[in-house]
Amino acid sequence: MARRGLLLVMSSPSGAGKTTLSRMLLAADSNITMSVSVTTRKPRPGEVDGRDYHFIAKDAFTAEAEAGGLLEWAEVFGNFYGTPKKPVEQALAQGRDVLFDIDWQGTQQLAEAMKDDLVRVFILPPSAEELHERLIRRNQDAASIVAKRMAEASREISHWAEYDYVIVNDDVDRAFAQIQAVLTAERLRRRRLTGLTQFVRDLTKGL
Repeated sequence: MARRGLLLVMSSPSGAGKTTLSRMLLAADSNITMSVSVTTRKPRPGEVDGRDYHFIAKDAFTAEAEAGGLLEWAEVFGNFYGTPKKPVEQALAQGRDVLFDIDWQGTQQLAEAMKDDLVRVFILPPSAEELHERLIRRNQDAASIVAKRMAEASREISHWAEYDYVIVNDDVDRAFAQIQAVLTAERLRRRRLTGLTQFVRDLTKGL
């Protein structure tokens, strides 16, 4: 049955597991695609331009934002991140879902632009201690950056009530199953089933 796609946002403080859960969902579900953000920060080890992010210069980012080509954008730790509008709108019209790994600021902007299409999930760590350990184990950031991310975590977590669903990631497989359940239910919402009216009309003709 024809349906309109949805925007699935997963937000969390750094280290809570949203990137891991996003990758698991993309591997398991062929009907959801990752929104590839543009950013002005430098690539981290292993990141590929066009797959993980579109890495662009600050002046190019500013020009895109001023032209209305971004659904949302934010500055995080001195770097800019944003979501290109055109590929998202095309995916929704084709009945494909789009996954977002963005923070609360971006989520608020996305809600203003496309509220009816949005499903918001916030990922929490099981404890502050575990969050700190995960950030250290990532071994991607200097100790000063880890400390900054821990300080920022409290402010990010304070926005949990703005989300539709909240999942505590104390076990990654359980958290993943809960995200899949959310996605299944949201895909069945009546307003997204664009082919439902015609289906029911055809069904009742045979009764």
